[in-house]
Amino acid sequence: MSMKDFAKSELDRIGMTDEDVTGEGIDFNMREHILRMVDEFSAEGHSGFSAGYALSILKKILAFKPLSPLTGEDDEWTHVYDDNNDPVYQNKRYSSVFKDKSKGAYDIDGKVFWHYWTDPGTGKTHELTYSSSGCAVPVEFPYTPPSEPVYEYRESEAD
Repeated sequence: MSMKDFAKSELDRIGMTDEDVTGEGIDFNMREHILRMVDEFSAEGHSGFSAGYALSILKKILAFKPLSPLTGEDDEWTHVYDDNNDPVYQNKRYSSVFKDKSKGAYDIDGKVFWHYWTDPGTGKTHELTYSSSGCAVPVEFPYTPPSEPVYEYRESEAD
């Protein structure tokens, strides 16, 4: 089975079919985009090793993730605003990292809070995740962003 045939079969299984006769549905359009990328990737003629190697790099680049640790050097920052005359800078290579004089460098996506919540109407308990200003974690350079944030349990959102 070719890579494109495999892709079509897998996309069909998740309902991303080519049956949108108007061509206006997001699944139809996304299917076409994905299949064009599969065609391009297939045309490169990768072997198993080179395909995995290319994908490991492409996955990061397409998700705007850096390929090497952040250095903290001046060329990595752009000024975004001033907070009470304190300039705030955002990292160009990893957009969730900021710095200012009062807090230093910090990653606003470094932590996610979670807790259990019981719906009074149904009695069902749900695990909720949320972010707040307390989710920022200090950054020291060189900084390699984690693949996922740290999850911290809180009794409730108010904690």
